[in-house]
Amino acid sequence: MAQKYERNQDASIYVGNLDDRVTDELLWELMVQAGPVVSVHLPKDRVTQSTQGYGFVEFQTEADAQYAVQVMNMVKLFGK
Repeated sequence: MAQKYERNQDASIYVGNLDDRVTDELLWELMVQAGPVVSVHLPKDRVTQSTQGYGFVEFQTEADAQYAVQVMNMVKLFGK
């Protein structure tokens, strides 16, 4: 039986204004520089399957998430 994974919302951050070229893997590689990443989620449009310009990154701890916000705030990817 598969275990249900419950996300830790307190250790998750919102990442906005993302370019269409940003992938889960790219965002993971960027954020892992700030702390241990548990998961990355980029919501996709149901029809076009393109990303919607935002995502969520879950870190191991709340402190990791807060540090990532401080370090990564105003970092640009593909000019955005």
